[in-house]
Amino acid sequence: MAIHKKGLISYFSFNQLDNEGILHGIFMRHGGCSPQPWSSLNLATSVGDTRENVIENRNRISDSLGIERNTFFDVWQVHSSNVIYAGKPRLVGEPHVQADGILTDRPEIALLMLFADCVPILFYDPRKKVGAVAHAGWQGTFKQIAAATAKAMIDQFACEAADIMACIGPSICQEHYQVGQEVAAAADQLFDRKEKVVLQKEDQYFINLQLANQIILERAGLRMIEQAQICTACHNTDWFSHRAEKGQTGRFGAVLTLKNNG
Repeated sequence: MAIHKKGLISYFSFNQLDNEGILHGIFMRHGGCSPQPWSSLNLATSVGDTRENVIENRNRISDSLGIERNTFFDVWQVHSSNVIYAGKPRLVGEPHVQADGILTDRPEIALLMLFADCVPILFYDPRKKVGAVAHAGWQGTFKQIAAATAKAMIDQFACEAADIMACIGPSICQEHYQVGQEVAAAADQLFDRKEKVVLQKEDQYFINLQLANQIILERAGLRMIEQAQICTACHNTDWFSHRAEKGQTGRFGAVLTLKNNG
């Protein structure tokens, strides 16, 4: 893993994607123009920030990656297992499609998804030249959006699971992700307690979303899995965290484009 700085903008990248020359980044919260409580690189219009601020912040991340502005494709994230294909950028003003996984084989498109504790997962198949991004909160995790995204790559582009790289980005850790008994029970339907996705302390339950998604990816046949091992709540000065900031916060972006890096 590596941290890159371009002026005031900082973003995180994964070794295996860097080694393939895939331009991507998971952006920290610094270097934007949004005021509190969205300070400062907020990329979501759904949290109370102005559209003008969000457009400016998106332009800044485009510039930092060296990609053209207005090439993003994003979706209305709804904690589902829906995966869609991006064939062209979504321009400002065009309606969003509801989904939590996006895939493309078009190098002129930059896939963008937004996060503040949920798990970003970036995918790439170097043989078929196909990339994808998924958003996995607890609901999406238990609906197996990670496996659904890999399956879409396999079904639509004849990818092989063994060829697909997956990268699990900064997200909330188990220590900070307490859930109710009903959520823990839902996890128990998918995972054995020996897998340690659910941690019980007396009558309290804690979920490890990062581990859960790794297990789901492994069950889907993926082997090249890289973990950021960064908690957004532990490192709230660098990352937006819905839990740590009690819902009053922005959203950071995960971006992947098949444009060659360099």
